[in-house]
Amino acid sequence: MIEVIKDKEQWNEQLTLVEHSDFYFTYDYHHISKNDNELPILIKYTDGNSTLVFPLLLRPIEDTNYFDAVSVYGYAGVLAVHIDEKFNKENFHKELNAFFKELKIVSVFSRLHPYLEYQESLLDGFGSIATLGPVVYIDLNDSLDDQRKKFNRRMKTYLNTSRKTCTVIETKREDHLHAFINLYRETMNRVNADKQYFFDEQYFHQLLSSSDFNATLLLNIHNDSQIINGGALFIAKGPFVQYHLSALNEDFHDPSCIKLIIDEMRIKSSNAGFEYLNLGGGRGSKKDSLFAFKSNFSKKVKSFKIWKHIVDEKAYKTLVENHLRHSVETGPIDTEFFPAYRSNINS
Repeated sequence: MIEVIKDKEQWNEQLTLVEHSDFYFTYDYHHISKNDNELPILIKYTDGNSTLVFPLLLRPIEDTNYFDAVSVYGYAGVLAVHIDEKFNKENFHKELNAFFKELKIVSVFSRLHPYLEYQESLLDGFGSIATLGPVVYIDLNDSLDDQRKKFNRRMKTYLNTSRKTCTVIETKREDHLHAFINLYRETMNRVNADKQYFFDEQYFHQLLSSSDFNATLLLNIHNDSQIINGGALFIAKGPFVQYHLSALNEDFHDPSCIKLIIDEMRIKSSNAGFEYLNLGGGRGSKKDSLFAFKSNFSKKVKSFKIWKHIVDEKAYKTLVENHLRHSVETGPIDTEFFPAYRSNINS
């Protein structure tokens, strides 16, 4: 049986039954992240004593009566509330596909959660799964001393030097948040980030005020000048602390400032009993300079994977062909993008 949940209380009630949940699955994060034309839904599948839930954003396909569905930015995918020995994966796939067809959903795309390895098993044979790259994490089950022993030697030097000149504070002050937002936007402009990473001011306020998860803003303050060197926003739920967004003062432009912030969050999170501080991967999931920066903290990694599924092959092909004809006027499309009919257009 398939049920669609849109109510916040019912949505989060299901998440309380999941052994390892994360803020990416919550009602609030979906509503904070969604675009104006997107509808957050939690699909609940029940078969006997087995229950799975799958949060998605439902979107209309422009100039058609079709829809598609995607996951939020971050790590999402299907969640197992409970699975018993009678669970039939093929029935799950069949019922879910029939549900997608009933809603005239052409394609579905979801980023998967690197720490919930059962997701791949649940979706295997239904659509396709691809590995994009590694994400770095600090195992907070290790002692603080053991965590630090795994740091790059130069990293330890950076941290020791930074602690003499700077202080990391946790803050919810309005002026501090406003300063962080400005630094974040400057940082995104400096690195030529995609437009999806430019969030409005309301986005930050909603993250910090949500009751569904715990968002923490840390700032690095230069002791003598009291200038904000940089900041980072972390979000915690369940066993996970996620390094969500960060910003660097262009005038200061010393990455050790962010290193000190991450180290402080590592200590806070360990003392609070969390299990993982996830730092994420490189840009575009590549092993680039950003990935190398994060690897200075830990050599432990998980694989980041995505799931793609074409529900209606005929409609998908028609949409792609129409998009290709239109792209003759608008320019070349990204052939690796999924769904292909949304490549290089506003989604």
